[in-house]
Amino acid sequence: MIFDKHGVLQMTQMNYGSDRPKAENPIKINDVSLRDGHQSLFATRGRTEDMLPVAEMIDEAGYNAVETWGGATFDTMHRFLGEDPWERLRVLKKYMPKTPFSMLLRGQNVVGYRNYADDVVQSFVQRSIDNGMDIFRCFDALNDFRNFETAAKVIKDNKKHLQGVVCYTLNQPRLGGEVYNMEYYINKVKDLIEFGVDSVCIKDMAGLIAPYDIYNLVREIKKFTDTPINLHTHFTSGMGDLAIFKAIEAGVDIVDTCIGPYAYRTSHPAVEPMIMSLLGTNRDSGMDINKINEIAAEMEKYIPKYKHLDNSPKYATTDINVLLHQTPGGMLSNLVNQLKAMDALDKLPEVYRLLPKVRKDLGNIPLVTPTSQIVGVQTVNNVLFDSYEGEYAQITKEVKDLCYGLYGKTTHPINPEVQKKALKDYPRGEEPITARPGSILEPEMDAVKAEFGDLAKDIDDEVLCALYPITGKRFLKWKYGVEEVPADVKAKTMAEVEKEQELVRKALSGELTSKGKGNGRELEVTVDGETFTVEINDPNGPATPQFKGRKKKDAAKDEMESGSVVAPIPGMIVECKVKVGDEVKVGDTLVVLEAMKMMNNLDAKAEGTVKEIKCDSGDSVAKGDLLLVIEPKA
Repeated sequence: MIFDKHGVLQMTQMNYGSDRPKAENPIKINDVSLRDGHQSLFATRGRTEDMLPVAEMIDEAGYNAVETWGGATFDTMHRFLGEDPWERLRVLKKYMPKTPFSMLLRGQNVVGYRNYADDVVQSFVQRSIDNGMDIFRCFDALNDFRNFETAAKVIKDNKKHLQGVVCYTLNQPRLGGEVYNMEYYINKVKDLIEFGVDSVCIKDMAGLIAPYDIYNLVREIKKFTDTPINLHTHFTSGMGDLAIFKAIEAGVDIVDTCIGPYAYRTSHPAVEPMIMSLLGTNRDSGMDINKINEIAAEMEKYIPKYKHLDNSPKYATTDINVLLHQTPGGMLSNLVNQLKAMDALDKLPEVYRLLPKVRKDLGNIPLVTPTSQIVGVQTVNNVLFDSYEGEYAQITKEVKDLCYGLYGKTTHPINPEVQKKALKDYPRGEEPITARPGSILEPEMDAVKAEFGDLAKDIDDEVLCALYPITGKRFLKWKYGVEEVPADVKAKTMAEVEKEQELVRKALSGELTSKGKGNGRELEVTVDGETFTVEINDPNGPATPQFKGRKKKDAAKDEMESGSVVAPIPGMIVECKVKVGDEVKVGDTLVVLEAMKMMNNLDAKAEGTVKEIKCDSGDSVAKGDLLLVIEPKA
């Protein structure tokens, strides 16, 4: 390939007015603040109530599209926020009728972490359209576009916009090498054009793409197609702004940005400098910076609600290390949180060291949801549970599904030794498949209707339960008043945030007074005329018992001596596969535990009888919690 000399944009007369003449080839800008922005910075915890004050303003800003849904929002809303995901879509549409809505759809994964049956995919996409979605950014974590087929047909039948995605990943710090090179991406784009997409998105989920690499890639793509090209990149490495500008010089049609308060770090480049930098060029966006500033000022009012979710341990806004381990920001925060919960944060360097090896074992796959979680969780398991490197002592269900072919075709063949171990006694068989995964999955919706019919009131409720049976059922109980919404799920008010901030200010200034009771330290605090008594653990005082039941160390001892089962990692109980009185033998799966959105089978380590069950579906458990008591066989 012969690349050009990287010319500059054409300069035009400088005009700052909002009514300035339209540029010759204006760049189209998408806003992703209401989805990927807060997903990247605030663990997807942004609430609808904090989006509504800016919704109408964003609708008037002149964006090409606004990403409002998809990705992790569907999961997080019903699981952690007590919000109906479908209702957010409907409400935002009322406030934003002008600008097309965009969503991130994980192909056959839909908005979950496994491939669902075709009838689930069809139902979800149709209901998304019926509730207001316009543009479907459809990707597959393995870049296996067969996993688009079912969703694409529904999108096309409804005359909506199908944007096909190529997930951008690397095996080295820059584009090139034997795997992820220019030829690989050009061929993937050609496959999407042949597929019949309406536009193509280069999705750089980890902020890996270098400015000159994206310039050359866009120029090469433009040689064979007029299909609009959309660049989606993150700021993690610090190259996001530069990459967008070189892509614009190369002729990219659409770029993704965030409004200032939701930009940078592991999020996306900000729109404000983009607008101002392109003034006086033939690619001027035409957007009014004053309107954007007003939106940013309004957003800033609600940011204090989410500051506690910032998991960045660094003061720096960039992390060039992402180019060395190619790990998306969301995956990194998951790994850190999981290791913290297990008191094993010191193992993080070892996790980083093994990540590339596990990735290679699993077929050199791109790292994006759900494959990023699949590789990340398996690496953590290997670090924590293997007695020697490469043992794979605790293999997640998702790794087994990947090895079987249920996620599609991997970039390279999977390590045959790992694949053989993963598929030993695999329920579907020990021989991997090569067919489109969705073609072998049995329909699911009828069974969902039968199981959740008494609780689900409409098709939207049924689709929610099809995607998330455990947490979906729990949410519907909250939604319809069967169970009370837990306090930690309810929205925090600005008044509560302000009181917390005042408490922190007084603590820092020494205005708190100790009452000196108990083993901890009680502090009496008066904020706005209201008195609070706050107890803080005294690190120099005697430890206070945290529970009255069986101690975790005793639970672990039970497991060693009797075969009883304790949680090896923190997570949520998905299913208990036995009942009291059942006879079990070594290797039987007793409990399915979800950790970091991946499923772990906990197997019997001794032969015996189930004497007691101490967990139920939906329970959150900590490492070391006793789950089952097994009476050993004499």
